[in-house]
Amino acid sequence: MAPVIPPGAKPPHRPGRILTGSSPITLLRVGAAIAFLAVGAAVRFGGRDPATADTIWRWGLGLLGGVVVVRTLAGVAAGRLAADLVASFAIIMAFALDQSFAGLVIVVMQTGGEALERIAEGRASRALRDLEAAAPRWAHRIRDDVVTDLTVDTIVVGDTLLVRPGEMIPCDATVTAGQSHVDASTMTGEPVPISAGPGVPLMGGALNLEGPLTLRATAPAAESQYHRIVELVRNAQASKAPLQRLADRYAIWFTPLTLAVCALTYLVTQDPIRVLAVLVVATPCPLILATPIAIVAGINQMARRHVVIRRGSALEQMGHATIVVFDKTGTLTLGKPQVSRVIPAPGWDGDTVLRIAAAVEQGSGHLLARTLVEAASRAELKPPLAVDVVESPGAGVTGRVDGRTIRVGALSFVIAAHPGSHAEFARLSGANAGLRAFVTIDGHAAAVIEYADRARVGMPRFIDRLRQSGIRRVLLLSGDAQANVDGIADAVGIDEAHGDLLPEDKVATVEALMRNGERVVMVGDGTNDAPALSAATVGVALASGGSGITAEAADAVILGDDPSRLAEAIDISRRTMRIARQSIWGGLVLSGIAMGFAMFGMIPPAVGAILQEAVDVAVIVNALRAARSM
Repeated sequence: MAPVIPPGAKPPHRPGRILTGSSPITLLRVGAAIAFLAVGAAVRFGGRDPATADTIWRWGLGLLGGVVVVRTLAGVAAGRLAADLVASFAIIMAFALDQSFAGLVIVVMQTGGEALERIAEGRASRALRDLEAAAPRWAHRIRDDVVTDLTVDTIVVGDTLLVRPGEMIPCDATVTAGQSHVDASTMTGEPVPISAGPGVPLMGGALNLEGPLTLRATAPAAESQYHRIVELVRNAQASKAPLQRLADRYAIWFTPLTLAVCALTYLVTQDPIRVLAVLVVATPCPLILATPIAIVAGINQMARRHVVIRRGSALEQMGHATIVVFDKTGTLTLGKPQVSRVIPAPGWDGDTVLRIAAAVEQGSGHLLARTLVEAASRAELKPPLAVDVVESPGAGVTGRVDGRTIRVGALSFVIAAHPGSHAEFARLSGANAGLRAFVTIDGHAAAVIEYADRARVGMPRFIDRLRQSGIRRVLLLSGDAQANVDGIADAVGIDEAHGDLLPEDKVATVEALMRNGERVVMVGDGTNDAPALSAATVGVALASGGSGITAEAADAVILGDDPSRLAEAIDISRRTMRIARQSIWGGLVLSGIAMGFAMFGMIPPAVGAILQEAVDVAVIVNALRAARSM
């Protein structure tokens, strides 16, 4: 039985599993290392007791440095070449050579850098925190005409729910009664409210703006579109695979190079202190930390633009994309038929017929009827009042407007009552195939209304921007007829278009491009696109129209109905990787220069540790630039 919330009581808060910045243990280690340094410094310079100060630093190095060493060796034992191996060698040598101050500074660098990374992760999870903070927590269920408050996690499919003005839709549901406008911008990013009436599906997390709505739950709250979006963001923040791989690629050669310089230093100078100084300045914190900070910040940038990176490798790969492949229906097009033109019979004009047809279609729930009414509204044609309206499901609608009998629907429906109109309709429609409605007025053919799927607004500019950003080829792959595909391709400015394709044909095309060395971004929204999304270098799904399997197959998800956000995502990806590599090379070059000075005895270990700390801070600050808006 569902728990009931007493009147006036607030439902229990269910905190989400989000990143919360630096972990307490990491901060404790940083604080302890700094405390050992500070106390030792106070004893050394205030009390003028070097021996006691060295003892304090040595205890701190042994306790806290041992943690770094053990964690590094555990990674090596597991078969991973840890990028902080050099730092562990430096800690061990500092302890052995009684250079505890320098060793403890290295510990501060390692643990402090780790804390900075966690803080960056916390910044990157801001989009997730915003989503979870806004998640609906309670609902009002109607049962036997009694309204009961309950927590959203107790909603079951089929429940009848009441949503008052100013409240959030608690789960995915369909409107059964009421009329209002609903703000779904949290999920879709679209600023225009949705007109919500009977039969309209709504996403959990949308905000009811005006009148009360009665809904029928179509999914539990935990399975709603809103919570799927939260999970997508959470997966993006948790995905760190490419970050470690990028660091490892540099660690493979940087670590042996550092050890070789250490060996050369010892052979030439026979001075272990100089070897320690080389290790200290070579500690690769930029390699370990700056790159993850940049990339997590880039993921945050995309999340703010409603693009979720589900698999971390997608961010790096997207920046190297050479080809973008689009599905047609629902991706480059609106995904539903629109009135493309009205062909009036002699004696009638298109606007008049559209206005009269909209009058009898207003009460119909059929998709084409709603589309016709929307077309009249866009043309600012106010339909008159229709009476005696009768709908024949799947066929058409009959009604009276200003004393005239109007029939709108399929050809068979209108000629069944008025066979004489068949010849005139044949002349008006010609031999062209396609989706259309036929209108008679008082038994005479009045017009043919044609429907077609239209390209989204702004697609030509979007395609041009992709090319300007470095995409060499743009393709359109669709299962629709080749003639329809060619029409959309011409409308948006795509030169290569292929129609009549099965899902396996799309996969074969994508795989052939990748075998030729191309890095392919595939964009789609339907279940039939899922195989090609999985096959591509980076698969991108539109969340608003895509099915669950489509989102699962994709590496990135656009939270809304605007594929043009892909251009921003590619730009962010390229900028992020450029900043990441700047951070790596800047840190390694500065460390390399310092290694040369340390080799010749010009930088002692303690000074080297402080210099390396400055290098780390500079590189990390540079990496955080990826979190700023472009």
